[in-house]
Amino acid sequence: MYTEQVSTDNIVSAFIYFVSAVSVLFVVIGLGLIDSGLARKKNVLHTWVQKFVACLLGGAGMGVCGYAIWQWQFYTAFGVDGALKQALSDWWLGSHAVTTASVMLDPKTVPEADVQQVFVVFFITFAMATIGLIHSGTIERIKSAPLYTMAFIAGLIFCPLAGYLTWGPVSPLTNLGLHDFEGVLPLYVFAGTWSLIVAWRLGPRAGVFSPDPLGLKPGASNYASVALGAFFIMVAVPLVAIGSTWIAPGKGVSGISMTQSGIGIILVNVFCALLGGGIAGAIVACLTKEPVWVFFGPVAGAVMCGTLFDIGTSLQCVLFGMGGPIVAMLTSRLISLLKIDEPKVVPLGLGPGAVGAILVGFVHWGKATAGFPDLTGEFAPGHAHITPLLQLEGVLAVMALATVPALLICLVFEKTSGLRISRQCEVDGMDVTYWSKNAEEITAK
Repeated sequence: MYTEQVSTDNIVSAFIYFVSAVSVLFVVIGLGLIDSGLARKKNVLHTWVQKFVACLLGGAGMGVCGYAIWQWQFYTAFGVDGALKQALSDWWLGSHAVTTASVMLDPKTVPEADVQQVFVVFFITFAMATIGLIHSGTIERIKSAPLYTMAFIAGLIFCPLAGYLTWGPVSPLTNLGLHDFEGVLPLYVFAGTWSLIVAWRLGPRAGVFSPDPLGLKPGASNYASVALGAFFIMVAVPLVAIGSTWIAPGKGVSGISMTQSGIGIILVNVFCALLGGGIAGAIVACLTKEPVWVFFGPVAGAVMCGTLFDIGTSLQCVLFGMGGPIVAMLTSRLISLLKIDEPKVVPLGLGPGAVGAILVGFVHWGKATAGFPDLTGEFAPGHAHITPLLQLEGVLAVMALATVPALLICLVFEKTSGLRISRQCEVDGMDVTYWSKNAEEITAK
């Protein structure tokens, strides 16, 4: 038995990452509350059903080998022969390292086993949040079959690849100078791009851009639910941020790309972003007479700052946070001009996420990043440097990674069983069509 695997330091680190991993589910809850609050009453039940099932399928897909794909970068950096094959062998869901108690695993081959096993869960919940975002961009009009297909395929292949490319100290793009912290690129930019493609192919909901013959139009059913959903996401953000760190007991705390940081600094920066975004969101709401920006403001601020939390100052995070709702509102206006009906994920995720990531390249141009302790040469700590060009390349790479499969899956379903619900289903409501339930019956029960 290897009792050093269950040292106090290892157990505390595992618990910290466990809290962070489970906290990602608060994002899923928040998204569900926001979606149900902004949906028509006739669609609330089915909106929850679709999100619940899609998130589970996405998490299941990631669970198969998602963490193994992320580990690929480390196996490459440490010069393991057949890096991808070995990573898959060591870290797929049924592998010895995943299914064996930590005290039975040699720390020379599986260091900090409990922490690594907890990270398997972290990646599963991360995929669930990504799929939750994608679903939010399609509510009230996508059929379940294409949604569930997207969820599983994205979780199995494309979410892990996005993380492998951009998130981690020795990932291919990080190793060239790309900087991310809270998974802005593989979460918000990826999901925002996927949502944009699917929303474009689905077309707008009835009554969004022109009057519907039967008077149908989207309408918020419960703003209190939207507010509560935003609070859930605000609770999740600082907890998830802690999971984006490397904690070395007695040595220090670094961001996921090995940039020197600290838990206190990260938490201060997170709340500066939330406050800055909240204040700017309230102003945007007053100017536009759209109350939803009051609740979206802090979320947009946090997304705008997601690449900055570990290396930024409190003032920078306030300013970035205040810019979040402005970028989100402008993104919303732009896609509306393009007649694309997607009022949440693209404005809040893709817009602020991409702009914030690129701006970090200017604000922290030249800052050392990437690498791993005890490695030398091309993987030495701090060998790469942040630049605006690499930040832009990272954004474009993730957007391409999301665009291609999203478009292909949409086209396949458009040519076969259909992507969008029927006109009659949209008129009657998804709850009645799929569950023989109307809003009054659901409320009564």
